[in-house]
Amino acid sequence: MLTGKLKSDIDKVWNAFWTGGISNPLTVIEQITYLLFIKRLDEIHTLRENKSNRTGEPIENPIFPQDKQYLRWSRFKDMAPQTMYDTVSKEVFPFIKDLNGQTNEAYSKYMSDAVFLIPTPNLLQRVVDMLNAIPMDDRDTKGDVYEYLLSKIAQAGTNGQFRTPRHIIKMMVDLTKPNPDDIICDPACGTAGFLVTANEYIREHYPEIFHNPQKREHFNTKMFYGNDFDRTMIRIAVMNMVLHGIERPNVSDKDALAQEQAHIREAYTLILANPPFKGSLDYDVVAKDLTNMVKTKKTELLFLALFVKLLKTGGRCACIVPDGVLFGSSNAHQGIRKTIIEDQKLDAVISMPSGVFKPYAGVSTAILIFTKTDSGGTDNVWFYDMQADGFSLDDKRQKYENPTHEQNNIPDIIKRFDHQTQEKSRKRTDQSFFVSVEEIRENKYDLSINRYKEIEYEEIEYDPPKKIIADIKKLEVDIQKGLEELESMLK
Repeated sequence: MLTGKLKSDIDKVWNAFWTGGISNPLTVIEQITYLLFIKRLDEIHTLRENKSNRTGEPIENPIFPQDKQYLRWSRFKDMAPQTMYDTVSKEVFPFIKDLNGQTNEAYSKYMSDAVFLIPTPNLLQRVVDMLNAIPMDDRDTKGDVYEYLLSKIAQAGTNGQFRTPRHIIKMMVDLTKPNPDDIICDPACGTAGFLVTANEYIREHYPEIFHNPQKREHFNTKMFYGNDFDRTMIRIAVMNMVLHGIERPNVSDKDALAQEQAHIREAYTLILANPPFKGSLDYDVVAKDLTNMVKTKKTELLFLALFVKLLKTGGRCACIVPDGVLFGSSNAHQGIRKTIIEDQKLDAVISMPSGVFKPYAGVSTAILIFTKTDSGGTDNVWFYDMQADGFSLDDKRQKYENPTHEQNNIPDIIKRFDHQTQEKSRKRTDQSFFVSVEEIRENKYDLSINRYKEIEYEEIEYDPPKKIIADIKKLEVDIQKGLEELESMLK
């Protein structure tokens, strides 16, 4: 957990970027990411040096040649500001841009187009000093620092880059319960929040895997996959994963919907995602097997088709969709819902309040959880009407301290989802309930909770009209009497 002082130090550096003329939060994050990458390279080189010293063998795959040792973080961090600035801008950055293919670290690929934008030697020195003061050998601290930096993207809402709220991500991970054998993918990963949180879940629940060489290798190299067509976001995502202890993440700056990615199918056992809403693509750029499943240009429907295609049989998916996906009446909307319900196994629909993504968007959303079977299996679908998520639902989104159930439904959602046998007796007036697949079919596969939820109306008895009129007349007499008394006092 970050201390108040560390947060304050990060805020000071952040403000320094802004006053220095860099006002785009993504640019600030990007510049800090480059420096973290440079620091990480020095750490890796140091580990290889230490191994060489222990074994007496030459350094295996050295990152820094003998004549370039001054480019290491541990060397330039103590230089005078102007010397440091000249070294980093003119030599370190060209060096890291040429690293692609020279190291086996995945993130070196996405630093090849790095551009140094820190405007002054003084600012560079302040940032280097701050990052150097962080205990970077502590994975939790590194991850927390980067998460705090990423939260500032959400606060600023620049360029439409709105991260899924961390507590919503955690809820979805808790509901799907990743395990050490999973192969996890987010095809629209952004800053990799879902992948990082799944990583934390596995570390917490299965610490023993790190004592097993095969399972540890799977975790570090073959468990986590992500796509995002924004190369800047991929750079940030890679560093986010590395700082959270995933040594070699598999991320790509490719459009997961594109035909060129159509060879990746039935590859994953768990998909966690919040894909783009309201986008529209041309048919000719989308993979043909997706448009064959759902004839549409809408990205939110195409991504649902993609999730089905990407999952192995038995794999599961938890994804966020706009409410329109649940009840849209077009052939494409009904078709993709029918596919998930009839051909796969739809497990749950969790309706979320419209304030979850405020202040950036007021759209109502829901979480779909389904399992790929390719043979059906949907008997009853579990619905939950989430009305609160632990934060105020206005633009301020203030967190409640020690929230009640009325202020935060998330613990209840997880508890009820994990004990569904107890849910079968619930009525449609409850916050959660089951709906049979037969009833869903009759309603053209409508998945909006309001279609099935019943509202109990409390009967209110009013006085007869004659009594109400008599009471009004009495009040008028009393008012007139009061006015007369007030008038007499003013004489």
